[in-house]
Amino acid sequence: MNLLKKTSLSVIALSFAVLGCKSPEKEETFVQKAEKAHQKEAFNNQEALQFDIKLEFGGAERMNGTMTLLTNSSKGMIELKNGSKIIYDKDKVFYSPDVPSEKSVRFDAYTWAYFFMFPYKMSDGGTIWSPYDNKATNKEQFETQKLNFESGTGDAPDDWYVVYTNKETHLVEQLAYIVTLKSKKEDAEKEPHGIKYKNFVPVDGVPFATEWEFCSWNEKDEFGQTIGKASLSNIKFITVTESTFTPGTDFKSI
Repeated sequence: MNLLKKTSLSVIALSFAVLGCKSPEKEETFVQKAEKAHQKEAFNNQEALQFDIKLEFGGAERMNGTMTLLTNSSKGMIELKNGSKIIYDKDKVFYSPDVPSEKSVRFDAYTWAYFFMFPYKMSDGGTIWSPYDNKATNKEQFETQKLNFESGTGDAPDDWYVVYTNKETHLVEQLAYIVTLKSKKEDAEKEPHGIKYKNFVPVDGVPFATEWEFCSWNEKDEFGQTIGKASLSNIKFITVTESTFTPGTDFKSI
């Protein structure tokens, strides 16, 4: 056997040995499957997006306006129908003096944007994921995990979420949550709430829920009575300028 043939056989044998020792591919995590379903990469390739949002609770209008958000979530703006504006820039919030309620400015600045951006925030720094035992009657339809946050994460690190993804599509279709921005954790946990994301519509290949249903929620019975709703329309990706998130000279800040 000549040297060339010996070398070729050795290479082939080594190749089979390497293939035989190749470790199996890791199964995608709960978060990875959800991010892929929501087209996170395509979403992040865009600069910003804009949509109209109308919120109702208890049969009364809570908010009606247009939201503009950077896809990296560092800046956002709500322009209400009366012309007033709320702008956030990282941890700073600015608002025009004619906002309907100064008490809810910081809550409004971050909460609704976070509910919209949630599928793209699941692997942010400070997130802690753990298994959750779904007790719902339709539990066969969903995978569930619980999200907590490391101390010092964001405005309200004591918040938590129970996340329900569709087992077939892996889209985030339901959330249970507490909001501690305006209350203590022990008080917020007495009355958790839930969101059901419905009527997903693709925009440039990225699926967005155009209807949100807010519900009561508890660990035993899970989703209960409907308490509010949101409708989103005219969702589109846009480009912005330096002035888009610049507050007016008469704006207040918190």
